[in-house]
Amino acid sequence: MRQVKVDFAALPWEEPAPGVRFKAMIRGNQRLRLVEFTNEFIEHDWCLKAHIGYVLEGELEITFDDATERLTAGDGVFITGGEQERHRARLKGTAVARLILVEEAE
Repeated sequence: MRQVKVDFAALPWEEPAPGVRFKAMIRGNQRLRLVEFTNEFIEHDWCLKAHIGYVLEGELEITFDDATERLTAGDGVFITGGEQERHRARLKGTAVARLILVEEAE
């Protein structure tokens, strides 16, 4: 069965931690997520996952071992993942940040 359209409005929100929630569609080994971060979000551990995405609104900082990148609405995200690109995200300001992310399904 071919599925082209992802109706995010019909998908339930998942809340894996305080300050972050997402809606996801998995197809094969890929996951498409609509993610929302609030100022309650704190990423305590380094993330090793690869991410490709687009910032819909808001502002985030992504911290790597050697640098910090600021992302704002309209920016793309391309993190190849693994130990060499381990990262942590945090919201900048008090607004909600929304992103679309494509990742390997777990």
